[in-house]
Amino acid sequence: MDYLPIFMRLKGERVCVIGGGTIAARKSDLFIQAGAKVEIISPELKGEMARMHQAGLVSWQPTAFEPSLITGSKLVLAATDDQAVNEAVHQAATEMGIAVNIADQTELCDYILPSILQRGPITIAVSTGGRSPTFARHLRVQLEQALPTGLGEVALLLRQLRQQYNPLIEEDERKHFWQNLLNSAFYQTALEGRWDEARQICAKAFAGHQTPTGEVFLVGAGPGDPDLLTIKALRILQTADVIVYDRLVSEEIINLTRREAERIYVGKSMSNHTLPQDQINQLLVDLAKQGKKVIRLKGGDPYIFGRGAEEQALLREHGVACTVIPGISSASGIAASTGIPLTHREYAQSVKLVTGHTRQGIVDLDWDCLVDPNQTLVIYMGLSNVEIITRQLIEHGMDPSTPMAVIENGTRANQRVLVTDLAQATEQVAQAQIQAPALMMIGKVVQCVEPSVCIDLAVSTEVRYG
Repeated sequence: MDYLPIFMRLKGERVCVIGGGTIAARKSDLFIQAGAKVEIISPELKGEMARMHQAGLVSWQPTAFEPSLITGSKLVLAATDDQAVNEAVHQAATEMGIAVNIADQTELCDYILPSILQRGPITIAVSTGGRSPTFARHLRVQLEQALPTGLGEVALLLRQLRQQYNPLIEEDERKHFWQNLLNSAFYQTALEGRWDEARQICAKAFAGHQTPTGEVFLVGAGPGDPDLLTIKALRILQTADVIVYDRLVSEEIINLTRREAERIYVGKSMSNHTLPQDQINQLLVDLAKQGKKVIRLKGGDPYIFGRGAEEQALLREHGVACTVIPGISSASGIAASTGIPLTHREYAQSVKLVTGHTRQGIVDLDWDCLVDPNQTLVIYMGLSNVEIITRQLIEHGMDPSTPMAVIENGTRANQRVLVTDLAQATEQVAQAQIQAPALMMIGKVVQCVEPSVCIDLAVSTEVRYG
């Protein structure tokens, strides 16, 4: 570690900035936000720095740098295009024992200014040790997207609650109490701005119910690509006690979960369930009643062939709090990764999503409503029944030459796309050795598939035309 991250109190302190240009203005703004008295030393002020002086945000000494000008400063920063001046500033500050920063010259810096993310009283600093400030800003943007906007308000509420309850809690129990509270429904409730309810949860915990109230989150993991996970889903995954997941959830997404969380695999490949659905339901109830925060992680969206409604209903019957977090559906994600639109002004005015697995050996679908030539038909879990599905569609009037795509591992790095038609699909799926998980897309929109688009999206897509 080249630099120790330290948050310094600068309110009312004198900070000298040598330089009157854009970089000096940008650095000065950080000091101003921290409450420092910023003094600019420069023969002239340009652009933003001149406006800052006119607004009374900084004071100005309109002169060339002299060592005596920085005497008594808390910090010194130089941002000039004159290397001799920068080196003179560094030497003078060092001799006076004042921490100094020379912009873009880490070898002359006692301290560096990180890229900063602010959420009310919460400050997050990101630094690359001066190696790449642009990369630090890039990381900050990613953090801004990942962190909820309500964090600052939650911190303010916690400060109020700590002032109220800490005097009443034994010192060695405080950390455990607040950690349990944050692992309970309190955190999400506060994030959503339900302040009175959050206070009630805290009061209940203090009254003796310090074991966190168990709850279950039915979370859509999206179609497979971890970058398609929603921000809300990612945030919840970082707070779980237990993750219950099946084979449709990619390993990359599992690796994003909280490291300390227990992970329970429940399988659910066709005819090979590690746990039957009724046992999965009971497992969720049992874990929640142990006071745990349980994430039921499902591929795609929980409400689209994910049996989310069944699990939610059972949890409600047992009085277990349940929250559903939607995910990008497989149909939507794969449409984007292959360039095959679900709807199209010329080819498809509607889209139907159906499941293609069998019930007692029969694919039970309303075939007559599926053969409309002006719609897109998306079939989930139908790979093993491709012969039955294509034959039934043709027998009920769909043109055998209707384009069809079978997508294996949609949106993932190992995605494969077989483009064929109804008449040839069964044979060519076998020839291509397409494996589950796979999605079928049937309709004229399939002719819109564009391999180069998929590659531009950083997905290695193998397009096989029959």
